[in-house]
Amino acid sequence: MNSALPKSRLGRGLASLIGEPSSNASRLPPEGEQRMVSIASVRSSPLNPRKDFRDEELAELAESIRTKGLVQPIIVRPSATAAGEFEIVAGERRWRASLKAGIHTVPVIVRELTDKEMLELAIIENVQRQDLNAIEEAAGYRDLVERFDYSQEQLSEIIGKSRSHVANTLRLLKLPVGVQALVQQGTLTAGHARALIGRDDAEALAQRIVEQALNVREVEALVQGRGESESAGTPKKPRDKDPDTKAFEKELADLLGLKVEIKRASGESGQLIIKFGNFDQLDYIRQRLGGG
Repeated sequence: MNSALPKSRLGRGLASLIGEPSSNASRLPPEGEQRMVSIASVRSSPLNPRKDFRDEELAELAESIRTKGLVQPIIVRPSATAAGEFEIVAGERRWRASLKAGIHTVPVIVRELTDKEMLELAIIENVQRQDLNAIEEAAGYRDLVERFDYSQEQLSEIIGKSRSHVANTLRLLKLPVGVQALVQQGTLTAGHARALIGRDDAEALAQRIVEQALNVREVEALVQGRGESESAGTPKKPRDKDPDTKAFEKELADLLGLKVEIKRASGESGQLIIKFGNFDQLDYIRQRLGGG
């Protein structure tokens, strides 16, 4: 039998996804209803953006759950196909570890969610907890874009990340499957992988990065033609700016009416240069930065 626990309201960022409560009295409250349910009645969801569950991490969490119990509830929604059963929205790792720990009942928060709301919530919860690798995060963004017609601007608002972060993360899906697998395994960082986008030799370079333990700056130098080729007297080729950087430059230039240039450095760092022709334009920039 399910025993009711006190209701628990989620943080503003998650609760705001659901909007106004329904007028239908049979529906759950928008913040959900907290209960204890049989772990056998809980199922994983194909919508979960997280696919990688490492055995060693699950074993550690299972041991913690054996000794201290499952402290944080799993977010679920009622199953659309089986009465009395639930589909996991967020917390599949905790559910898997609880199974390993031999727990029979688990705390859950039951929410009424559409597929769209469920995917939003799953991505936000995982991104906030930093539980997704970069490829899983990118695949989740792609699902929202392709299945529910989200723009990158809408995604950035929902997840609380910059538009450039969303764009750069989505670009990782252009990498060969072998390189994506290295990112999923944690062997290659997203910063390393971004430098390989568009390269015909991306997989060979990825293996070299791993074997030589190159840092991001060294990888960028390598793909730009510096390093070994530079020491041999081969001039480096200028690095073309990606479309997102060019679009950002144009957007700022149109907004300010001045020439704007973005220079990328290592990783995600760089310089923003705003060019002015006289002191009046410089004072205009000062006023805009100061909110005037």
